[in-house]
Amino acid sequence: MQVFYAPDVSGDIYILNEKESKHIIRVLRMNKGETVRLIDGKGNLFEGIIADADQKKCKIQILNVIKDFERRNYRLHIAISPLKNPERFEWFIEKSVEIGIDEITPLICRNTEKPGIKPERIRNIIISAMKQSLKAHDTILNPPCLFRDFPDNKAKGIVMLAHCNSRAERKSIAEVYRKGVPAVIMVGPEGDFSEEETDMAVRKGIITVHLGNSRLRTETAGVAACHSIYFINQ
Repeated sequence: MQVFYAPDVSGDIYILNEKESKHIIRVLRMNKGETVRLIDGKGNLFEGIIADADQKKCKIQILNVIKDFERRNYRLHIAISPLKNPERFEWFIEKSVEIGIDEITPLICRNTEKPGIKPERIRNIIISAMKQSLKAHDTILNPPCLFRDFPDNKAKGIVMLAHCNSRAERKSIAEVYRKGVPAVIMVGPEGDFSEEETDMAVRKGIITVHLGNSRLRTETAGVAACHSIYFINQ
């Protein structure tokens, strides 16, 4: 069954925007009376049928709504450095949304090579991944944040910093995280966090963790961290 993004559903009739209307009628070649699902990013899954197969203003008749659809029992926020290759950062966005993540903050660190991101493009990736994985809850994309500002202003829950410096004391996520508790995980750039940043995090009470014995790329580490929290909560 096809899923479409409808952020402002109200009442029994919803008109898809032109982009979604073209996709449903011209690309998928769906017709009047066929069944569709809508997600609003607020936790609601709507079931309906096509009432008017207009390729610019496709009209959906809402038949049923499932509230808090597959709501998770935890909240996950990952702060991760943007990458020199934006496609790798976008891959992390896509996969983390598919697994399940509530909030993403681009984290500007000392070794971040390319701090800029394309918010509109990333929002489209988030929406596409939500539809693909049938997620009814939207993922928040925060503006980029400097490392020194993040721990004070953004972090809530068990806050962890994943880094590769084996000389510093690190625990596994499973040793420090408790099921059902909000989690915040900071993931550094390709050159890892600097020693000053790691020391700053420790002084602020942030727990330093590792993601196993392998040295992972930033985007892989982000996905691994996301899946670790998901797995513990199952």
